[in-house]
Amino acid sequence: MDLIRNALVRAVRAVRAAGALLGSWLSDASYLQRWLVLGAALGVVAGLGAILFYSALALGTHLLLGTLAGYTPPAPAGEGGTPGSSGFIRPWAIPLVTTLGGLISGSLVFLLAPEAEGHGTDAAIEAVHSNPRGIRIRAVLIKIVASAVTIGSGGSGGREGPTAQISAGFGSFLARFLDLDPEDGRIAVSVGIGSGIGAIFGAPLGGAVLAADLIYRDDFEVAALIPGLVASIVAYTVFGLVENFNPLFGYVDRTYQFTDPLRLVWYGVIGVVAGVVGLGYAKSFYGIAALFGRIRLPRALKPAIGGLLVGLLALVVPEVLGTGYGWVQQALGDNLRLIPLWVVLLLPPLRILATSLSIGSGGSGGIFGPGMVIGAFTGAAIWRLLEPIAPAVPHHPAPFVVAGMMACFGAIARAPLAVMIMVAEMTGSLEVLAPAMVAVGIAYLIVRRNDDTIYRSQLKTKAESPAARLKFGLPLLSGVRVEDALVAPRVVLHESDTARDAADRLVVARVPGAPVVDGHGRFMGTAATEQVLVVSKERPDSQIGRLTAAEAPSVNVRTTLDKALEAMTTAGGWVTVVDGKRHVRGVVATTDLVRGYRRALGADADRLSQVSTNAVAIEERITEQSFLAGHFLHDSVLPEGALVISVQRGPQMLLGVGNTRLQPGDWVTVLARQDRAVEVRRLFGQPQPDQP
Repeated sequence: MDLIRNALVRAVRAVRAAGALLGSWLSDASYLQRWLVLGAALGVVAGLGAILFYSALALGTHLLLGTLAGYTPPAPAGEGGTPGSSGFIRPWAIPLVTTLGGLISGSLVFLLAPEAEGHGTDAAIEAVHSNPRGIRIRAVLIKIVASAVTIGSGGSGGREGPTAQISAGFGSFLARFLDLDPEDGRIAVSVGIGSGIGAIFGAPLGGAVLAADLIYRDDFEVAALIPGLVASIVAYTVFGLVENFNPLFGYVDRTYQFTDPLRLVWYGVIGVVAGVVGLGYAKSFYGIAALFGRIRLPRALKPAIGGLLVGLLALVVPEVLGTGYGWVQQALGDNLRLIPLWVVLLLPPLRILATSLSIGSGGSGGIFGPGMVIGAFTGAAIWRLLEPIAPAVPHHPAPFVVAGMMACFGAIARAPLAVMIMVAEMTGSLEVLAPAMVAVGIAYLIVRRNDDTIYRSQLKTKAESPAARLKFGLPLLSGVRVEDALVAPRVVLHESDTARDAADRLVVARVPGAPVVDGHGRFMGTAATEQVLVVSKERPDSQIGRLTAAEAPSVNVRTTLDKALEAMTTAGGWVTVVDGKRHVRGVVATTDLVRGYRRALGADADRLSQVSTNAVAIEERITEQSFLAGHFLHDSVLPEGALVISVQRGPQMLLGVGNTRLQPGDWVTVLARQDRAVEVRRLFGQPQPDQP
């Protein structure tokens, strides 16, 4: 056993050393070199991840719906185009199988990796904004199995969420393993999301644009576009080599041509209806999710309840089961006339209900795919109603179905450009793109007017990110190098130190945590004092290496303070500084940023002099009940040792200067002494009796 353990330790150290060397090379490499390497690596994993989940879902569907329930859903053209079962062989088994799938999925998620709950893409977007190094591999693995079971048993969900989380999780791993700077880490996770979705849907260009379009509601991450192109084409190639390169829905109605301007009126109608349906999708999904949150039952049981309700609903409308892509295929062709009109009209709201029950209850699966099914049947319903009576309506439903897909989900996902391109690639229907722009534009305006989105982790613009707010308030940080502001760490722990010894050193040094190094002095991560103290009482002889947070960011000694500030927003107020070989050179805390900025600012140093050596960054929102609401900054309403850096008011970013009057809804960023942090936060909330 000792030989095996020692061999594993040596292997891990060799991998870390290789990661340090590659990470050092990447930090010095040109933009092209860096993203050719990272993009290709992300693309390979995204493609393999798409293959893995595609196979797992096919197996789950065959075993659960096929073998146990005796039902086979129809398949889209790119996956064989089989018509599926004509009816239920064992109708009584459908609710039982959907319930069983929900129970298995819920048990896996809530017992092993609670962060794998839900649709996955939102969690990946949240990681981009909050901590690109923080996606656990365990959550990715559980997501694959739980989603395959949820959807394979008939739950209404899409396969893009799990695929996005696989590749985004690998982007997060690269950020940790290669010690990427915060900006590159964010881009890596963003590119992982887009390339994974692009691979599973066979839409590489759409996936690349999605990486840049999906992160913000009303903004575009240009920096992710070129890396996204590299990753998406590699992912598409890897997936296509194993599966196929055909569009998911084949080449739809290639004879269609837009020649009659009167048709724009009907595309406008599609846009209005799709926008309203998209809003209904988002509000219903989160409304039902909130309802399940209030049910007083173990969380692991709630997906089973959702599965039971979906199974009962499917006995009346089988089209709500599974991904629904095969039903979209039928809607794109003449088979749409064979589907009863009442089913076509009711399927969009029923799909919304089924998806909300399957995923909103805590089940695992994507909401991108169901959104396109909902949009497809919205377009199909409009075509069925208009085709017999209205002039200039196409004689084939495909153009309306494609436009509905683009408009409905493109609007509510707040990613209209990316979804338009993806749907065009998935259907091979570039001819529909021009008139469909009318539908997409109108639907997007309706959704934007209500400021809603299906992805609640999206920020409105780049200015809403914590790092952007602080950078705006301290614009000269990019001119100061980390090496000019770092300080020697009071404590550096070794991976073999015991929790008891580490706790003693951390308490004596009075620090919130410390960097941890391996046997070669390379940075492994950080250990938090609070956690070490708890473990030192329960397992005092535990090695500190097991308590190390590997996702903790670090910054290179040659980078600038703005990069350190961005890393600090997810690191608890301080960050480790390393050299090219990942040896610890020092630490940088909020106070060191202030000192470095004061040096750069010069004339305005007096404004920062009140912030002491243990400052922390605080972000709070002014509410109607806030004591601060209505006060000017020059009213001295904050305690001594607190400094307002910036105020975000809607799309505006204001400097923290004295003539700024605080209003309800403002997001305020403050640097404050650590002993004043609680007092500052209290001022943002409801006033206390002892407040002036």
